[in-house]
Amino acid sequence: MNDVSCRVLLVSGEEIARYGFGAGHPFGPDRHEAFMRELHQCGMDGRVLRASPRAATREELEWFHSPAYLELVRQRSATGHGFLDAGDTPAFRGVYEAASHVVGGTLTAVEAVMAGKARRAFIPIAGLHHAAPGGAAGFCVFNDCGVAVHYLRRKHGLQRIAYVDIDAHHGDGVYYAFEDDPDLLFADLHEDGRYLYPGTGLATETGAGPARGTKLNIPLLPESDDAAFHEAWERVEAYLLAGQPEFILFQCGADSLEGDPITHLRLSENAHGHAAARLCAIADQLGHGRVVGMGGGGYNRRNLARAWTRVVESFLDSEARPETALSKD
Repeated sequence: MNDVSCRVLLVSGEEIARYGFGAGHPFGPDRHEAFMRELHQCGMDGRVLRASPRAATREELEWFHSPAYLELVRQRSATGHGFLDAGDTPAFRGVYEAASHVVGGTLTAVEAVMAGKARRAFIPIAGLHHAAPGGAAGFCVFNDCGVAVHYLRRKHGLQRIAYVDIDAHHGDGVYYAFEDDPDLLFADLHEDGRYLYPGTGLATETGAGPARGTKLNIPLLPESDDAAFHEAWERVEAYLLAGQPEFILFQCGADSLEGDPITHLRLSENAHGHAAARLCAIADQLGHGRVVGMGGGGYNRRNLARAWTRVVESFLDSEARPETALSKD
């Protein structure tokens, strides 16, 4: 890491850039470079701390995934043949290692924040929120978000953790893994599942068993714009302030921006900047300041570059102007 006066960390590198499916697949390996180029052009790459992702250990992966599924990924990673789900997520040579570095990159960010080396952190190729304990789904091989929740609990003893997701797709892999966990705060704004994969995330899905009534799913109609987002976002803020999380994980998928080739929302990058700024303000008001952003989806390269750069910019601005904590934009 560099410049110890900075409190915003960027986790990036070739290890996670390799996570992509190539051959015209929407989730190609060029997404990392698209973001890094925009960050450089905006002059922000020199303003952040930098760290390289490590590989997650087998033990860490097993906190969320079944041993049988991990073995399947390892085998297909060696051959580069076949699919890891019903047809969205193809295997490629080295997919196990690349996906392990995505998880390890998120844990690198989380650990830096918990160690006080940074207060905010961002990792572009991460937020693989569809992967389930026993299988891949929707371009997601290993669920770094879910592993991060277990990491914070096992390694640092935290319990009240917030997962906030503004990707156009519902974060079903996270939701159903923690559906009955009342201490995992879950707030997800996404395109209505009647119109988009994975078809879940109804407003009535508020948790199960002891967690019933503790989750927040907010489906948005196709063509919803920034005005609709801001109206819904007010509910997220109230939910987080009432829930008092000890750490905030922010999945900021850019496929919710207008012009994405596989979704139908019409947000601008301003929505991402706003959400990032407000989450920092909430974390500061709660007294810990801990926010980790994960890039998530986004298949229009210009959109993802601009949206993620706005998230980093908001993280930096929140450190430069902490006195503005919860003032309204």
